[in-house]
Amino acid sequence: MAQKTILFPTDFSLASDAALPHAEALAKQADAQLLIVHVEEPPLAYGGGELYYGLPEPSSERILKMLEDVKPADPNLSFAHRLTMGDPAGEIVRIASEEGAEMIVLGTHGRTGMTRLLMGSVAEAIVRRAPCPVLVYRETAAKLADRKPEPARA
Repeated sequence: MAQKTILFPTDFSLASDAALPHAEALAKQADAQLLIVHVEEPPLAYGGGELYYGLPEPSSERILKMLEDVKPADPNLSFAHRLTMGDPAGEIVRIASEEGAEMIVLGTHGRTGMTRLLMGSVAEAIVRRAPCPVLVYRETAAKLADRKPEPARA
């Protein structure tokens, strides 16, 4: 019998952090492995083909270290990490399909209006295309404001 999998995509945001305990609880309940995934987006080309990075992008090695730091609180829970590059929604759906995931559990920022229109919604694209149930967790704005991001690690 194949190992059950709960897929937990992270973008290292407070919204993702808030969803992790829910993914962990569901993985425990289903006796499943937690697959923690981050999708690195390729740099965007603008106008004449020049690259625009905006703020300095962390290196792939730094991103891998950040991913490895995302762990379930229960040391007995089976988990694995996967770092990939591409369109976040497309890659998450692809991995869920390939792994036969029981469920995808992800946090959302809950953007609305013009911000959502301009930035799109990865969560919405995943819900529309996922091959399995998707739990989208949105922490209340007040709780997110109370959380303090950890200082940047060198």
